[in-house]
Amino acid sequence: MRRLPFLLFFFALAAHPAVDATDDRGVAVRLEQPARRIISLAPHLTELAFAAGAGERLVGVVRDSDYPPEARAIEQIGDAAGVDFERVMALQPDLVLAWGSGNRVSIVERLQRLGFPVVVLEPRSLDDIPRHLRLLGKLAGNPGRAEAAAEAFTARTAGLRLRHRDERPVNVMFEMWHRPIMTVNGNHIISDVLRLCGARNIFADLPQLAAEISLEQVLVRDPEAIVVGSEAQGAGMADWRPYPYLRAVRLGRVYTVSPDLITRQTPRILDAAESICADLEQVRSGSD
Repeated sequence: MRRLPFLLFFFALAAHPAVDATDDRGVAVRLEQPARRIISLAPHLTELAFAAGAGERLVGVVRDSDYPPEARAIEQIGDAAGVDFERVMALQPDLVLAWGSGNRVSIVERLQRLGFPVVVLEPRSLDDIPRHLRLLGKLAGNPGRAEAAAEAFTARTAGLRLRHRDERPVNVMFEMWHRPIMTVNGNHIISDVLRLCGARNIFADLPQLAAEISLEQVLVRDPEAIVVGSEAQGAGMADWRPYPYLRAVRLGRVYTVSPDLITRQTPRILDAAESICADLEQVRSGSD
């Protein structure tokens, strides 16, 4: 009978084996068992955790983690720019999810010094989303639901790609912000969304992932269409109406897409893709 506690401990270890993973920095992370207490440092990582079946493991999130609605009830520990480390320590997470280009390196490094395992994810293409779903499913010990979500995303992506594969490319500018004008380069996942719709990002050659550009640069490249990340219908056209010599403005080809959909690297980005693809079909047909 004295051996019973030891046997129970042994079987507990066997039921929850250690988890080994490599994040997008190339850093190896080892968890002694699947994560049970997770903190997310970006709204899209919160959403990804839920999509991968690990939402109930989240004990801390950052501001603006508002999807799905259940995320709003989780304790907030700061935002992308700053973290309340005392709250993090009180929550005692066994895994922290960080965003490579959205969280300060100093935050990640301090969390690691405090002894918390940190997995840094940096999605640059649509293919990264199912990969991240599978990784989160593995880390949380729930691979089945994550695999189903990954397969559904991959199938939907393939369908959109096939639908627009042979269509005439449209030269597009994506606008993240208007004052100052901000856009993205060809390595940003938004450019991959544009490619999915058979479009070309006219600022793909910019050296930075996201950068400020001048009105003169837009005038020189003269896009066929402008896609603006905004919830307000018509907001983009209102900003660009003073520049009718731009082809996109003159022909009424300034469109809006929800910033929550297009800037969060989650399965819902395909909702944004479908909206953009439909708008660009109007450009090709000349029906604007």
